[in-house]
Amino acid sequence: MAERKKSSLTLLVISFVLLQLLLFLNVRAVAPTPVTQEAAEAQALLAWKDSLENHSLLNTWSLHNNSNATSTESKRNSTCNWLGITCNVAGRVTRIKLSHASLRGKLDNLGFSSFSELTILDVSNNALYGTIPAHIGTLTKLNILDLSVNQFFGYLPLSLGNLTKLTTLYIHTNKISGSIPQEIGYLKNLVDLELSTNLLTGTIPPTLGNLTKLTTLYIYKNNISGSIPQEIGYLKNLVQLSMNENLLTGSIPLNLGNLTKLTLLYIYENNISGSIPQEIGHLKNLIDLEISTNLLTGPIPSTIGNLKNLKFFNVGENKLSGSIPSQITNLTHLTWLYLGVNNLSAHLPKQLCHGGSLTKFSAFSNHLTGPIPKSLQNCTTLKRVRLQNNHLTGNISEVFGYYPNLIYMDLSNNELSGELSSKWGEWKNLTLLNLSGNKFSGKIPPEFGKLSQLGVLDLSSNSLAGEIPKEMGSLSSLFNLSLNDNELSGSVPLEIGLLSDLEGLYLSMNYLSGHIPEELMSCIKLRSLDLSRNNFSGSIPLQIGALATLRSLDLSQNSLSKEIPSQLGNLKMLENLNLSHNMLSGLIPPSFEETSSLMSIDISYNSLEGHIPKNKAFREAPFKALSHNKGLCGNISGLQPCNSTSIDKGHLNKVNKGVIIIALSISGIIFLLLACIVIFFFLKRRARHTTIELQEMSRGDVFSIWNYDGRIVYDDIIQATENFDGKYCIGVGGSGSVYKAELSTGQVVAVKKLHPLEGESMQDQKSFNNEIKALTEIRHRNIVKLYGFCSHEKCMFLVCEYIERGKLAEILSCEGALELDWIKRINIVNGVACALSYMHHDCCPPIVHRDISSNNMLLDSELEACISDFGTSKLLKPDSSNWSALAGTYGYVAPELAYTMEVTEKCDVYSFGVLTFEVLMGKHPRDLIHTLHFSIGQNILLKDVLDQRLSPPSAQTANEVISIAVVALACIRANPQSRPNMRSVSQKLLSHRLGTLEPFQTIALCQLNDLDI
Repeated sequence: MAERKKSSLTLLVISFVLLQLLLFLNVRAVAPTPVTQEAAEAQALLAWKDSLENHSLLNTWSLHNNSNATSTESKRNSTCNWLGITCNVAGRVTRIKLSHASLRGKLDNLGFSSFSELTILDVSNNALYGTIPAHIGTLTKLNILDLSVNQFFGYLPLSLGNLTKLTTLYIHTNKISGSIPQEIGYLKNLVDLELSTNLLTGTIPPTLGNLTKLTTLYIYKNNISGSIPQEIGYLKNLVQLSMNENLLTGSIPLNLGNLTKLTLLYIYENNISGSIPQEIGHLKNLIDLEISTNLLTGPIPSTIGNLKNLKFFNVGENKLSGSIPSQITNLTHLTWLYLGVNNLSAHLPKQLCHGGSLTKFSAFSNHLTGPIPKSLQNCTTLKRVRLQNNHLTGNISEVFGYYPNLIYMDLSNNELSGELSSKWGEWKNLTLLNLSGNKFSGKIPPEFGKLSQLGVLDLSSNSLAGEIPKEMGSLSSLFNLSLNDNELSGSVPLEIGLLSDLEGLYLSMNYLSGHIPEELMSCIKLRSLDLSRNNFSGSIPLQIGALATLRSLDLSQNSLSKEIPSQLGNLKMLENLNLSHNMLSGLIPPSFEETSSLMSIDISYNSLEGHIPKNKAFREAPFKALSHNKGLCGNISGLQPCNSTSIDKGHLNKVNKGVIIIALSISGIIFLLLACIVIFFFLKRRARHTTIELQEMSRGDVFSIWNYDGRIVYDDIIQATENFDGKYCIGVGGSGSVYKAELSTGQVVAVKKLHPLEGESMQDQKSFNNEIKALTEIRHRNIVKLYGFCSHEKCMFLVCEYIERGKLAEILSCEGALELDWIKRINIVNGVACALSYMHHDCCPPIVHRDISSNNMLLDSELEACISDFGTSKLLKPDSSNWSALAGTYGYVAPELAYTMEVTEKCDVYSFGVLTFEVLMGKHPRDLIHTLHFSIGQNILLKDVLDQRLSPPSAQTANEVISIAVVALACIRANPQSRPNMRSVSQKLLSHRLGTLEPFQTIALCQLNDLDI
């Protein structure tokens, strides 16, 4: 029994031991393996990869099991060998470098807290977006953080201030907004800081002065405002400082002169005022100094001569005055010198190009006087010279010598004299030579025919004589030849027909004679041909109808005879035609009825007869453009209707002369009696009407509708609109409401009922009446016609042409924008440019619209643009003040009106530039505009700016789109003096060739900004 108990006890003990053993083994089997730091990093990377929308290059990012490797070795093999990942000897991730990896997504799902050993994070040049996560501040060992060239938006996180070991911080080229946080000043080890090309606002924080190790500070191309803080002067290790293209104000701090290690200083395109401090001369290591396009005043300091290493110096487009300091000749390494668009006066320094390195020299649009220094004669390094729009004098042939590298020379609009030198034919690389508006005499040297690269030759408005040399036919690259307004004689050389690339030929205002050579018609790319005001005779060559790209043809004021060739009707792109003051006879060819592109015509002072073509340009032409012809007829005011009967002279010869004489005598007597009666009643009614009109005007009660009884039409308008009921309202603007009215005659008109306005144009009734009278003289295809007006203290309205499709702004903002293909958009821009040119240069006095915007641009049934709403327009009178209260639409108003309030044509030019970009982009350009001025390093491609709703322009239209972009860039320049006038704009659009460019798909806006207009 005892043995049995003992045996049972033993069995129980053995069972208990076995059970404990099994339990122990089971626990060991199910217990989780501890997660290592290496594994946590791998999991964090994989979790981020899974959150990305595109990670096609991260195929190596995956975990692989290896039964023969230890856990640590397995993780090291599977993580540290991943693309862009670098580990230390312990297997911890120290670098994540994924630049140009085609990543798209956010950073939010990257667990930064897992990477306690990370020293470099580079995800630049991808498509990452969203905000920069605040937990990035946990990477306390980070030395380099590069998030540049992505699509990050939102604010800079304050936690960036925790990254105190950072030496490099790149967040440039994103969409970051808000201000630069004060906490950035904690990063005292920072060497490179680049926040440029974002949407940053606010001011520069003074705490930046704590970053004393900084060598590079780039904050350009933002919306940063306020003044440059004095604390910038503490950054004595700075080598490159770029603050350009912001909204900075105030003056240049004097202690900027403490930054003696600077090699690059960019402050251009801001609103910096005051003078350039003398202390700038302390920056003796400076190589590149650009402070152009600001509001700087005063002289260029003489201490600029201390900057012996300076290569690039640009102070253009400011308000600098005084003389150019002679010390500037100490800069023997100077390569670029830009002084243009200022108020500089006196002479050019005598020792310019003293160091023999000068390649680009611009001092245009100043008040410089005296001769061009002879020191330039030996400056063989010169590539570009721009001295136009000054008062320079002297003999030109004594200055310029041999320049093997010269590409561009513009000396126009000075007072230079002498004869053109034959030596200039050796400037083999020259692409543009503009000597217009001077006092040059003598002949055009035949040696100019050697300039094989010449694209533009402008010798207009001088006193050149003799014949046009036939050697001009050798200028195979020439696309613009302007010899107008000289004293040239003889015939046009036949060799001009060899210029196959010629687009603009301007020979007007000379003494040229003979026939217009048919060989000119070989210039099949001609867009503008002006042979007016010469002594050409014979007929108009019918071959001219083969110039398919011709847009402007002016043959006026010659001695041309015979009929107008019907082939002119083949010019489907012709917009402006002037054949006036000749001896042309016969009928106007009916083929013109198919020329829908025509905008303006003038056939006055000829011997033309018969029907006026049923063409919009002819139907809407002012009578003076048709007057003084033999017998034109048509349904146009001033012309005889074509259905009136006339006496058949051939039939009269067959009738008894005596009967005819008697019949004519009786008819004459009756006619005289009737004429006397009509004249009597007409004079009586006119006297009564004059009395009534004077009485009404004295009490401010004036109504006039052209070609109608004013009182009747007034009642008709009130009835048609039910006394301006809201249901007839088709638009509301700042100056009034527009109503659609169908008159009893069936004509539909637009009636703009004006609100009472504050300002000079409505307070002074006489001024308003004078302005209305001036507007009635406007007759242009692209300007809404004014039919009449009512001026009364209780009711003022204008009666205008009704334009079917309505506002351009509304069409661009909806699906209707797809109707506006590139051809139609080009036509819209060209039409507006032509209309503004007419208002500014062909109206007397000139008319400034002051509110050019897409809301005031109407499109007719053919999608042609018409300028409307002249409620804020102003007449520019040379003998009175042109200062005015601010008017216009926000976003289109020229910037100078904010501080000068002086109305000039350049205000409309700026608005036109904004409108042009809006047409190209399909939306208002807004903040993009400030990035388009003279950009350095700008990488925005033109194709990316264009309206993405349309397919890219075809090869045929791409060049015109490029030309329009060039014009728009020139029009929105901050300094109004540097903007072109609308006549130049219109001519540029007619002759759009820009020379050799990259393919359309690769053209950057900065390339176009460098082109001249």
